[in-house]
Amino acid sequence: MPVETTVAPFQIPSETAPLRQVVVHTPGDEMALVSPENAEDLLFDDILFVDEARGEHATLVRLFQAAVGRDDAVLQVTDLLRETFGEDGARAAFVDGLVERMPYRNFEAYEGELKGLDADALLHFAVTGQAPFPVTALPTPNLMFTRDLSAVVGEHVLLSHAATAARAPESVIMGTIYAHHPRFADARDRVIELPEDVSFEGGDLLVVDEKVVLVGQSERTSLGGVLAVARELLARTAVEHVVMVNLPKARYCMHLDTVFTFADADTCVVFPPIIEDAHDHTFILEAIDGDPDDLRLRPCRTLRDALEEVTGRAYTFVPCGGSDPVRQRREQWTDGANLFAIRPGLVVGYDRNRATYDALRAEGFHVVDAESFLDYYGDTAATSDARIAVRLSGNELSRGRGGPRCMTMPLSREAG
Repeated sequence: MPVETTVAPFQIPSETAPLRQVVVHTPGDEMALVSPENAEDLLFDDILFVDEARGEHATLVRLFQAAVGRDDAVLQVTDLLRETFGEDGARAAFVDGLVERMPYRNFEAYEGELKGLDADALLHFAVTGQAPFPVTALPTPNLMFTRDLSAVVGEHVLLSHAATAARAPESVIMGTIYAHHPRFADARDRVIELPEDVSFEGGDLLVVDEKVVLVGQSERTSLGGVLAVARELLARTAVEHVVMVNLPKARYCMHLDTVFTFADADTCVVFPPIIEDAHDHTFILEAIDGDPDDLRLRPCRTLRDALEEVTGRAYTFVPCGGSDPVRQRREQWTDGANLFAIRPGLVVGYDRNRATYDALRAEGFHVVDAESFLDYYGDTAATSDARIAVRLSGNELSRGRGGPRCMTMPLSREAG
């Protein structure tokens, strides 16, 4: 039976439009399977205390539910996948996706057994890599970074194509959900799949407004991925300008949103060494004679220059870590620039990045911890125009090298 929903399946007009629905994943059994022996292969620098991380994540979820004020404001990936596996053909399609995407895992040797698992057993396998037979698979602890699974632009969604083997199963998980979950039945023709020979992850795409997107060419998104995204968006959506930022190919800035995010339409939190001090790494992608298949890259001196040119607006850049270069680097490493906007001027980040919050305070933001926000603002914050920066305790979550934006994949925000 189709799922009743009162929000558009896909609707993201900007980074900061009021949130209506978001997909998250609270760390679970898969995170407890990260060990010193496999941490590097699983892209982790440290081992999280899972119970503490779950508590921190639960507070993040409470923030969204309180501010949005909807019972279905927050969707869990595992709930969506469990419901998907109840649909005819979905479990077989998921196994087929694993076989095709990861031939090196030799899943075809257990294809029949995997397809014979019931919904709960296949969900357990998808998340933990564990099955009642000796198939070789890894857990998916990076699933908590739902941002990278896909990116919604306007009324379309781009499926990510993970750059690393550790995250390849997540691409299959999200692709299966979009293809088979009843919630997305009326939007299947708005799911955009990219060519197999490119990489793209959702943390590298920011929606400035209905006509402008930013895309990072990063450690995780290839130049081919940027060009493929630009071609699809220019051809199929209302997007008219794609701005590419060429980032250092390094773990500390693996995605564009680790060095640049929006607090409201015209206020951005930035990592100055890359966004302001470095020049000549930004390009506007233009369709020659209106043909999105024929693109040229026009260089701009800075990202600020490109943004102001394509939007006609001025921007305020708030430095992650404040004015001290050492604090900038320390707080960028703990995701000081990775804020998530619940609505214009209401953002959440990690409590530990105090110099970043001081810089936001200087721009007129009221800084408050998460519990105080829930006690004193609650569901009134979504309709208020107060500028509020919420400090989320994230001492364990931050060990995973991802902030609140990394852990959130918005499906729908209010239209302008």
